[in-house]
Amino acid sequence: MSNTRITVAELERLIACALERSGATPAMAAATARALGAAEMEGLASHGASRVPQYCGHVKIGRASGSAVPVIARDSRAAALVDARQGLAFEACALAAREAVRRAMEYGVAYVAVTNSNHFGVAAYHLDAIGEAGLVGIAFGNSPSALPAWGGKRALFGTNPIAATFPRRAADPIVIDLSLSAVARGKIMVAAREGKPIPEGWALDKEGRPTTDAKAALDGVMLPAGGVKGAMLALIVELLVGSLSGAAYGFETDSFFTQEGRPTRIGQALIAIDPAALAGREVYDERVETLIAAMMQDPDVRLPGDRRRANRERAERMGVDVAADLLATIRDLAGEGANA
Repeated sequence: MSNTRITVAELERLIACALERSGATPAMAAATARALGAAEMEGLASHGASRVPQYCGHVKIGRASGSAVPVIARDSRAAALVDARQGLAFEACALAAREAVRRAMEYGVAYVAVTNSNHFGVAAYHLDAIGEAGLVGIAFGNSPSALPAWGGKRALFGTNPIAATFPRRAADPIVIDLSLSAVARGKIMVAAREGKPIPEGWALDKEGRPTTDAKAALDGVMLPAGGVKGAMLALIVELLVGSLSGAAYGFETDSFFTQEGRPTRIGQALIAIDPAALAGREVYDERVETLIAAMMQDPDVRLPGDRRRANRERAERMGVDVAADLLATIRDLAGEGANA
């Protein structure tokens, strides 16, 4: 399948135009385009441009509200609740990040949850503002059911990503981002779209049998990373997000990857921690660098986040490669296709 090289600025322009033509506000479209462009730059195609047809479709049919403007629904000093009002997630998560930074600077720690939300893309993306403020950040969110409870066969929990950022004294932060399935569901989505098989151990089909067929996997059940431990972590995220924010649990909504279905109404949460409020900034910086120095004594160790940063720097110089058929679809959605 052929790819087309495109600048990130042009890709983001097309994405924003496609979303606006589908019914999103300019602010929602721009925030979403920036997030998807960032994913492409970091080499995370499963959370980049491939999501555009999905988002546009959900806005068009009302699974996501294109006119939504997120608001702070509850305010309690170091804690707050952002209501995304069933819009696309990125504006709401940006508001949550700003509030987390402001509150952590004042109170030492902040917990800001997002409810009535949608797919929020790369979890670590929402921690950029927190890390840039010199704060430790943690992000997590739930998603439509894809994993079984341990011992079960029915999809119940989402793949429920978790991310963290740890700022450093004179270097880029340590950024950790993981999904609680054996692999990110978006990777199976890309494999299904491209007609490629997936490795055994990623998923079961709808009959509960191991499968290497990506399309059968999307109709079946994802397997948790680390067996029972991954399933328990997924349960923790469901409870932290759903019970504290009032958001829908994974089993209470429908797949991201279908056009028809209920509004997702899932949730996210961001935690920001000021190191100065605990052992102090100098102690924090020394402890972080001591651990990193110990890790790097092994020449094969790579710090988490380094590969994404390298991809981003290359994309800034050279642009990104997007599947030609996907780019054509986005151009059509933007009203700039061959038949426009």
